[in-house]
Amino acid sequence: ECSSLTSLPNELSNFTSLTTLNICKYFSLILLSIELDNLTSLTTFYINYFTTFTNFDISMCLSSTSLSNEFRNLTSLTTFYISGYLSLTSLLNELDNLTSLINLDISECSSLTSFPNKLDNLTSFTTLYIIKYSSLSFVPIGLSSYLKKDIIDFKG
Repeated sequence: ECSSLTSLPNELSNFTSLTTLNICKYFSLILLSIELDNLTSLTTFYINYFTTFTNFDISMCLSSTSLSNEFRNLTSLTTFYISGYLSLTSLLNELDNLTSLINLDISECSSLTSFPNKLDNLTSFTTLYIIKYSSLSFVPIGLSSYLKKDIIDFKG
């Protein structure tokens, strides 16, 4: 737990053999400016308990001014875990770039109101786990095929 850390060093992008990135409980972290497109061996990415983000669209942690394609090269990413973003309001369609994604776990994001409309490129995708949403009232029609595959759990 690093309560006063506001940013992470860009040098993390030099660890091209990194397979797991776990960033959690950085309560003052405002911006993640890591160049993720160099982390081509990354298979597991955990990010949780950031109270300062208000909109997270996958690349928000990389650039606060514009949407980028930083996740495009993370073709090995299989597990993406997002938890504890109390002010997170939306996830945009950039999840569709994570072509090896198998598990998506989004929990304790009580302000989330928007979810991607499609995940067409996720051919290995099997598990969608959603828990503790008081503002998300439905899963878009474009995700109906994933409802049959595993778990979608709305618990307030």
